[in-house]
Amino acid sequence: MDEYMEKLVRPHISKEKNQQKMRKDAILKGIFRIAAVISGGAIAVIVLFVFLRGVQPFLPGYANGQVNFIDFLFGTTWRQDQGIYGAGFIVINTLITSFGALIISFPISVLTALFIVKIAPKWLAKIMTAIVEMLASIPSVVYGVFAAGAITTMVVALAGAFGMTTAGGNSLLAVILLLAIMIFPTITSMSITAISSVDRALEEGSLALGATKTQTNFKVVLIAAKSGIFAGAILGIGRAFGEATAVAMVAGNKMFGPTFDLFDITRTLTSTMLSGLKETTGLDYDIRFSVGLVLMVVILVSNFLLNLAKKKVGNMS
Repeated sequence: MDEYMEKLVRPHISKEKNQQKMRKDAILKGIFRIAAVISGGAIAVIVLFVFLRGVQPFLPGYANGQVNFIDFLFGTTWRQDQGIYGAGFIVINTLITSFGALIISFPISVLTALFIVKIAPKWLAKIMTAIVEMLASIPSVVYGVFAAGAITTMVVALAGAFGMTTAGGNSLLAVILLLAIMIFPTITSMSITAISSVDRALEEGSLALGATKTQTNFKVVLIAAKSGIFAGAILGIGRAFGEATAVAMVAGNKMFGPTFDLFDITRTLTSTMLSGLKETTGLDYDIRFSVGLVLMVVILVSNFLLNLAKKKVGNMS
């Protein structure tokens, strides 16, 4: 009799537990959906607001004087005191500074991450990881103060060594070096996570086939971790594009361009948006939303190109 009752009760309990689990799953799914809707809605509102304000200066009948879109997009002069708003050269300057910083920081960050995960003793790896995390938490303005005091001094000395002059160290080179330092912890942290997650069996298989430790690290580990590493590069370039305060402290805000001389002052999209924001109405205010729209497009295109590069790396043999 007891065995018969147990057979009847156990399936009932199991079914009840399954129903509870299904209810919990349904609640969690609902919470996730709500969170996704809130996040997506917030992004949509921000983009829509920037878009609506950014296109106003180019529309006929704009109260503060219509700006020619072609002149804005391809212009080589930015003189707000004269009502001249050409952002073309600023886009080029922004690409030079951001990708210049990525070219410097990316290999250093990846090699640092590889050393921390695969080569360094555990005690040293912990110390270096803590330093990287600390660098990631430093506020942008602190980096800017450091750049204004240290990097500009170095640029002045370097320019003197080549017989060139610079505006107190404020220059394209100073911006590139500053951004390279700022994106280093982001790329390194993501690379550490990606390299740590590589299956140990891949390394053992490579070593078993006769590859050296160095060959395994570069041809197996890094290739297997490429998705996480390039995710770090995308986040890093995003920070480089979006940095304003620190960059404005060493850029110099040149009024024409583009700037190709490393020792000459420059101007980026973010430093342009930051300068003149004392205005809260009028053309000077609205045109900065237009610059923000251009910046978003530049970031999207850059991320697309980096994703293409990731696929190319994945096809390497």
